[in-house]
Parts: sequence; C-alpha cells; structure tokens
Amino acid sequence: MCRIYLLPPLVISCLLNLSSAEMPESKSSKPGEDWVYLKNENLTLGLLRSHGGAIGYLSLSNSNINVFNHYDHGRLVQQSYYGDEDGSLWVKKPWRYNPVQGGDYRGKAAKLVEFNSTGTTAYARTIPRHWASGELLEECRMEQWIELDGPVVKARFKFTYNGTKTYQSRHQETPAVFISPKLATLATYTGEKPWTGDVLTKTTPGWPNEKVTMSENWAAYVDERGEGVGVYVPESTEATAYRYQGGSGSNCSYIAPLRTFAITPKLTFSYNAYFTLGNLSTIRERFETLHKNQEQPEP
Repeated sequence: MCRIYLLPPLVISCLLNLSSAEMPESKSSKPGEDWVYLKNENLTLGLLRSHGGAIGYLSLSNSNINVFNHYDHGRLVQQSYYGDEDGSLWVKKPWRYNPVQGGDYRGKAAKLVEFNSTGTTAYARTIPRHWASGELLEECRMEQWIELDGPVVKARFKFTYNGTKTYQSRHQETPAVFISPKLATLATYTGEKPWTGDVLTKTTPGWPNEKVTMSENWAAYVDERGEGVGVYVPESTEATAYRYQGGSGSNCSYIAPLRTFAITPKLTFSYNAYFTLGNLSTIRERFETLHKNQEQPEP
C-alpha cells in the first residue's frame, strides 16, 4: 500500500511489497461473501465488506477492467481524516490521529456495523480504525451511501466524531481515491473560466504529492487513449495527487480532493462525490450536468 497526504507539514509514506490493482476473482454477490456488486446497464461497482464496506472495484458493465486499486486496507476509495500527532507510529514513522474506513496498515479491518444493498444501491456504517495504531475508534462513525445512476456513481459520505478532543485544522481527503497505475495522465481544469469548455490541463504526476487546482471541482486519470475515470466533488477546488512507480507491483495512481477543517467534539461532516468512466469529453459533460443540477449533502 502506498499513501502520501498533503498535510501541514507534508507527510510522506510508502509501504513495501505493494501490488497494483487486480480484478476480483468473481463478481458474485451471494449473502455472506466479501465482495458485493452493484450493477446496471452501464457500470459494475464492487464493495468490500472486509474493508469497511469501501469501494474497491469499478468497471464498465461489459468489461472486467477495474479502474480502482484494492490491494490493502488503505488502497481503496474511502473516508480518511486527520488530527494531531499522537505518539502512534506508521511502521517507524511518527503518525497522527487518523480514522480510516478500511482498516489499519497491518491489515486489521475496521468494524462494519451495518451493511445492506440492492441491485444498484448500498449503505455501510463503519467504526474506523486508527491507520497507525490499529485502535478501533469507537468515538467515530463513518457512513456511506452508494447509488448507480446510469453511467454515474453517486456517493455520499458522512463522518461523525463524538470524542472530547479538539484537533488542529488539516487538509482532509474527500475522499482518498486509489487508481490503477495504467491510468497515468491526470486531467483537470485549472483556469478562470469554469464550465465554458476552456482547455484542460494534463499532467503526469510524480512522487511525492503534487498540488492540483480543480476550478471545475473534478479531475480524471486517463490512459494513452484518453479514457479513464473521473471524480467530481462539488465543494473541492483543490486536490493532492501522485503516482508511485516503485516496481515489483508497487505502482499506483492517487488523487484526493481536499477540504480543510478540524476534527472537533460533536462534529458531523458530510459530502457528495461522483465517479464516471469514459473519455475526457464525456466525463466533463456528465460532471457539468451534475453541476447544473447541484445536489447538496444531507446532514
């Protein structure tokens, strides 16, 4: 697993013995099985019960090519939040308060309290683990609502903190998105004329983190044909991104739209995120439609 987060100060971390995203062995959704799949005429989306119900798979409905990465409990599409340094260690590196939906870096899963799904919707409620210490953080709850709506994945994430400590304001991943390394080009709009069809900026992120401006609140990773996956988070105008190319299965692409706030007692924070597959013109057009029909997160 490989994680780098743009935090004040910058925190850089990478675990050895990584693996790139692979397609799950099957797409069954029988009761009791780990993978649960939602499917419509456009998309297939997979959720992992053993990883806090987080998203680990997305492909076109007629394809087996997964655009996401699900190697461990950190490499997913999931919630992750940050407080202050607390004496915990990620391997040997000082870490900070860090509730993570999937689980900890040693591979211990978060506690999935409730999970239910239909053919095209799913709900998960999870008690997260501290990424570094592995402690089950009973003072936190993470909720996730997923819906397939034609070619778009609609996700709503909610974080509730009932602890007593007040932490400093931090950049927060909304959400953390780990992507197949085969999608190497990051495209977004960085100009001052959003939603006018102005020229996109295309880069290949390096290592470590790079700041990304999202004037239209979205970005996409695409392959050499210009096809891939886009993420749109209406309230986020910046992101952090990188690509790790360490070999031996360690390659990955990563992006996280950012919001800046502090974890404080009685905090409730929710937001919407959207994902879609296609070429850049298609991705941008779908997100512009969502922008024009803005949906606000529920409390």
